[in-house]
Parts: sequence; structure tokens; C-alpha cells
Amino acid sequence: MSELLLGCGSNRVKKLAVNGRTDWQALTTLDYNADHRPDVVYDMAQLPLPFADDSFDEIHAYECLEHVGSQGDFRFFFAQFSDLWRILRPGGVIVGTVPLPSSPWAWGDPSHTRVIPKESFVFLCQPQYTAQVGITPMSDFRFCYRADFDVVHMREKDINLEFGLRAVKPSRITI
Repeated sequence: MSELLLGCGSNRVKKLAVNGRTDWQALTTLDYNADHRPDVVYDMAQLPLPFADDSFDEIHAYECLEHVGSQGDFRFFFAQFSDLWRILRPGGVIVGTVPLPSSPWAWGDPSHTRVIPKESFVFLCQPQYTAQVGITPMSDFRFCYRADFDVVHMREKDINLEFGLRAVKPSRITI
């Protein structure tokens, strides 16, 4: 079991439990600010992340994904989630929180560069493209996104969105 905490800052609290595990196991921390004393000092906006393929069983990202990328930059959105998929083991899970679009923090924090609403996560599941492209207004991003996740948790809690995505490997992409 190995876990990665992205954008750890000075907080090491495990906010979301996967399979009932509330304690960290073989934790690696990453933050761009060395003052927080992460295991890895690295800017999450620089892809790929400095980890080998299939390195982690769990990735935790609490209040950090909205700090990288730009609203409407679909290439970075898919590149980022593709890279997270790359470093997850098959069946591994990324869990995290982001501010809800209605949260005063979504755009109130001057370091936030994008919001990630719950509707965006449908684009990370390859079978959704087969089910929806040409039938609904869903755009087809399979030309730049080949990774694959199943949404295993989605909940609005207070001013945040909690999410959980399970890496499906190999990808179920069809074109």
C-alpha cells in the first residue's frame, strides 16, 4: 500500500478514507513550497509528476487541483488526470475535494485558477463517450484523453465537492 498526498501544505490529515482506511500507509507528500517540508518539492502545474508509472494505490488531493491549470484549458485538465491515472496502480483511487462553483472560495481565493464542477468528471470515464457523444451535447475529447476512471464517490458537502475516481487499466477507450 502506498499513498500520495498532493499539495499537502502543512496539513497531513487524511480527510477521505478509502475502503475504511483512515490512517496513512507509506505516505509520500508533495508540495511546491519547501517550507511545508514535503517529501517531494514540485510544482503540480509541471507535468509529468516525478513518479514512476503505477506507483500509488491512493492519491489524495485536498483543495489543490483548483490552483493549477486555467478555466477552459481542456488540454491541461486531461493531461493532469492522465498523469494521475499513469501513476496510479490498476484499481487505484484518487480522492479529493475542490470548492463548489457556488462557494465563496471558488473564485474568492486569488490563487484559484479554475473550478472543477461535478459535471466535469463524466469526461474522465471512457464508456461515457460511447454512451453520449452524438446523442447529448457531450464533447469528444478522446483525441487527447485516453486514460479511464470510474466515479466511485461524489458528494457535495458544505462548500466543497468530494470526489473519488478509480483507475481503470487498461483503458476502455473506443473510437
